[in-house]
Amino acid sequence: MSAAPDMAGRIVCFGEILLRLAAPPGRMLPQAPALDAGTGGAEANVAVALALLGHRAAMVSVLPDNRLGRAALDSLRAHGVDTSGIRMHPGRMGLYFLEPGAVVRPADIIYDRAGSAYALADPDLYDWPALLDGAAWLHVSGISPAVGDGPAHAVLAAMRAARARGVRVAFDGDYRASLWAERGQDGIAVLLDAMRQADVLFAGPRDIALVLGRPELADPSRAAEVARTAFAAFPNLTLLAWTCRVQHGAGEHELSACLHTRTKTVTGGSYRLSGIVDRIGTGDAFAAGVLHGLQSGMAPADVAGFALAAAALKHAATGDFDLARPDHVGAARTGAFDALR
Repeated sequence: MSAAPDMAGRIVCFGEILLRLAAPPGRMLPQAPALDAGTGGAEANVAVALALLGHRAAMVSVLPDNRLGRAALDSLRAHGVDTSGIRMHPGRMGLYFLEPGAVVRPADIIYDRAGSAYALADPDLYDWPALLDGAAWLHVSGISPAVGDGPAHAVLAAMRAARARGVRVAFDGDYRASLWAERGQDGIAVLLDAMRQADVLFAGPRDIALVLGRPELADPSRAAEVARTAFAAFPNLTLLAWTCRVQHGAGEHELSACLHTRTKTVTGGSYRLSGIVDRIGTGDAFAAGVLHGLQSGMAPADVAGFALAAAALKHAATGDFDLARPDHVGAARTGAFDALR
């Protein structure tokens, strides 16, 4: 039987909070007469999802001390995220521009993050012993190190501080080639160091192949070998998880997931997704679902099923944040489409 969610252990997420500017569906960015604005960012997405699933989720970041930064802060607070670890400093807001996909045209993202308040923040600004006090988990991603040297140092410092205090570390491998290219780097050494600190790793065959310099592991059919190789390379690792996506068009995908422990592999089933509204943030919904399952004491198969349902459900809602409640995820798992009451 699954345990009730552990409300005593905080889940601390660290990363950049962004302003999302999206073209309307069916419009390319140069055609858009207006852009829809919202708050986003991978780690913030996880924090919001966890808060709505009933956890004590906290966000650590730096925002510009202006109306944009304060609006972003308020949006996290509105969803129950602890924002006491967010600092307001002079500077600019990190942005990303989204061009939604349509038919056979894929979605496109343009980042404008260089020189943001977060990117330029001194890594010594973060008092990790205090920020991690009472934490059960630290969640970070491979996106933050790609933003700048300061965030890269801060992410690794946070992970090491967490390990030293017995706080479990979750790392999303999120490789952003365009961000690393802007800095004239490939980021492999940084990501490898980060993966070595992780208890839970969200990374698929292509990520593992890239970081370990084993291109043959990018083949999805070699999943078992990928898992064995990752566990051998990363001694702290207890769980490796990834989703698999087959795209039949911009609005029709098949989504499945697998979780690997050192002794077993489980899958979460699969979903055929038609009429996709927004796939941005679906990986973050999956990560939050895994952390929710682990923190709630679910068996591995139930963790996989819950996390995959959360990821599938996020495709039905626009914006970065996954606003699903546990009953929404439960309905998605059972295929119950009646109105929730």
